[in-house]
Amino acid sequence: MTDWLLSAVPTYGPWLVAMVTFLSCLALPVPASILMLAAGGFAAAGDLGLWQVAGGALAGAVVGDQTGYWAARAGGPTLLARIAKGDARAPVVEKARTLLAAKGVVAVFLTRWLLSPLGPYANLVTGATGFGWLPFTLAAAAGEAVWVGVYTGAGFAFGGNLQAATQFAGSIIGFLAAGTVAFGLGFWLLSLARSGH
Repeated sequence: MTDWLLSAVPTYGPWLVAMVTFLSCLALPVPASILMLAAGGFAAAGDLGLWQVAGGALAGAVVGDQTGYWAARAGGPTLLARIAKGDARAPVVEKARTLLAAKGVVAVFLTRWLLSPLGPYANLVTGATGFGWLPFTLAAAAGEAVWVGVYTGAGFAFGGNLQAATQFAGSIIGFLAAGTVAFGLGFWLLSLARSGH
């Protein structure tokens, strides 16, 4: 399936990337990151527009997040319990639930790009537990922007060399993760200093 999708990128461009990122946000096993890298490479070659590809990827991801959130909001804890049945999904749903309980809106942001396998399940948990729509939407959209920017940007920068782009994207994700941890630690230390502890 990956080969067929990659061969379809120059023909269907932003629409295909949007569809695949949408499906990935619903926990379907599609190669969204690889497709964004490839689309960025086609944009570097002049076959596609970079902003159209990135816009399509972002739109698909945001709509996918909203679909998962609202489906779980409508279905509530009963739907979440039904989805969590089974050996494969139960631990992932529980990890998403635990992370969201501990970190809230920060967890929503991080599950878009750093902890992306948890992303679709975080959408469901937030919806089913009544997590606020606006904080969810803002954090999810910001996180999706990081994900899309890193992968389409790496594909563009490396001109379609998927292996080099994948390694670069992994390095950028690691750098961003370190920066996020450093920022969080700095904020925590500043809060402690202000409170006099």
